[in-house]
Amino acid sequence: MPVPHDLLADLHITEDKFQALIDKDQDLHKLHKEYNAKDKEVLAAEGNGTNDEAVNRLRKERLLIKDKIERIIHPPKG
Repeated sequence: MPVPHDLLADLHITEDKFQALIDKDQDLHKLHKEYNAKDKEVLAAEGNGTNDEAVNRLRKERLLIKDKIERIIHPPKG
């Protein structure tokens, strides 16, 4: 059975801290909504027998969104 991806665990941030950041940053809020929508697409594709190529494409799209979120939360140093 497909399981939702735990974004906050991947980002090493608490729900409260993440919510505080979302409340201050509209771009982050939008990305979070996009991430959740893409995660639902991935779960649906995994659950309904969609071919591996399509599932992998959706996973890569989800990962790109996660990477954008991560750059906002944990900006590169330097």
